[in-house]
Amino acid sequence: MPPPSYTTDATRLAGLASYDILDTPAEQGFDDIVSLACLLCETPVALVSLVAGDRQWFKARIGFEPCETDLDSSVCAHALIEDDLLVIADLSKDERTHQSPLVTGEPHIRFYAGAPLRDDDGHVLGSLCVIDGTPRPEGLTASQAEGLRGLARQVMTQLHLRRTILERDAAMSRQKEIERKRHESEEQYQRLFEAIEDGFCIVEMKFDGDVAVDYRFIEINPAFAAQTGLVDAHGKWMRDLAPDHEQHWFDIYGGVALNGQPVRFEHFAKELDERWFDVHAFRVGDPSRRRVGILFTDKSERKEADNLKRLAEDAQKVLNEELSHRMKNTFAMVQAIATQTLRGVTERDAVEAFTQRLHALSTAHDVLLKQSWSNAKLGDVVSAVLSTFIGSKNLEVSGPLVNLGPRATLSVSLLLHELATNAMKYGSLLHPDGLVAITWRIRQVDGEDDLVLDWKETGGPPAVDPERKGFGSKLIRMGLVGTGGVDVSYLQSGFEAEFHAPLAQVQFS
Repeated sequence: MPPPSYTTDATRLAGLASYDILDTPAEQGFDDIVSLACLLCETPVALVSLVAGDRQWFKARIGFEPCETDLDSSVCAHALIEDDLLVIADLSKDERTHQSPLVTGEPHIRFYAGAPLRDDDGHVLGSLCVIDGTPRPEGLTASQAEGLRGLARQVMTQLHLRRTILERDAAMSRQKEIERKRHESEEQYQRLFEAIEDGFCIVEMKFDGDVAVDYRFIEINPAFAAQTGLVDAHGKWMRDLAPDHEQHWFDIYGGVALNGQPVRFEHFAKELDERWFDVHAFRVGDPSRRRVGILFTDKSERKEADNLKRLAEDAQKVLNEELSHRMKNTFAMVQAIATQTLRGVTERDAVEAFTQRLHALSTAHDVLLKQSWSNAKLGDVVSAVLSTFIGSKNLEVSGPLVNLGPRATLSVSLLLHELATNAMKYGSLLHPDGLVAITWRIRQVDGEDDLVLDWKETGGPPAVDPERKGFGSKLIRMGLVGTGGVDVSYLQSGFEAEFHAPLAQVQFS
């Protein structure tokens, strides 16, 4: 007969697995129990049999060679569903066992008595059984039966004890690992605590009602004294170390202790040798302990440098404004002299062109002055020069941020002026709907960056290559920084030109 369905019950199997007993080495406590069972019941064989889902395995055995058998050979599987002892006087005549390979073949067992191994939840994990090679019509005596039940209880006691020891050992192992990691973490914290160059401290706040009135230094790192000038501060109160320390420091740290919100700020500490500090403050530990961690850096030198820089920038701004005023006066004087000198010149177009070129140079100087003559943004130069020529509906401008050096700024300003002048005289701006598109980009040439500026006119008359090449044409042919790099096209759709130069040359010339 096949084993009962309870053999594969998931809850029962989970209970067996909780003991982690299967396939473990022999243990004296279990071996002693099977020895006593043999003596008590006067049998040659005794087993502590644990029935898994696919086999029965013997934790302890006497008089039986295999350490396990399959379930088809198992008599103990039938003991799982018994309320008390399972006693079979003649296995060869019982319908549950007469076809078992252990009955029909070696070792030809005949008598079986098994006490269930029941856990605290009532699940039967196996049995403590005794076996004989001859039938026993009389079965077990009352004292033998009671003794076998008691020994089965001892097996369960051993199993419980063993599991408890394993759980204890596992808990101790986990605790040791936790302690090891905690110790390692503390060591890392201590190394970091001592190594950081910024000042660090943990303070305990003192309140009068809701007002923070003082704080005591609980921990300080080695950099603390160098950053603050406070020596031997550990364990002392701030009011004792610096009686006139500003109240805003206590208010800020008190707020952190009460509401738990970290803060970052810069502030001046007059009592600490008039130092400026960059501070990060945050609550640490149990809120009831009112402790605050403070990471801070003395920024006094940087603050002084910032102040000097600001003073220098203010002075430079005044100088630039004065220089701008004088430059404008100079350009106005040059223009007046030129107008007076060239009054008699009959070629008024040339005079007008000269005057406009002076104006373009003046515009370029204004753009440069805004950047203290260090550089100018290409987009600003384009807008400043062309805004006097071309309305927004006739102009398209696009390109990335590119800085021009002073020389390149002047060169590009004159170039754009000539192109705009020609567009008004001969090109797309002759028509109300004519369009000038100016774009620029960066491209790679032989591993180096080039600035490429495109001028494209549409909506005007066809472009014609002029027969006479004047100063304006020469300016255009000189390109972005006076070194060439120009491709011009006279098309039916309008004039087009591409100007290119090494980006480094444009930025630093």
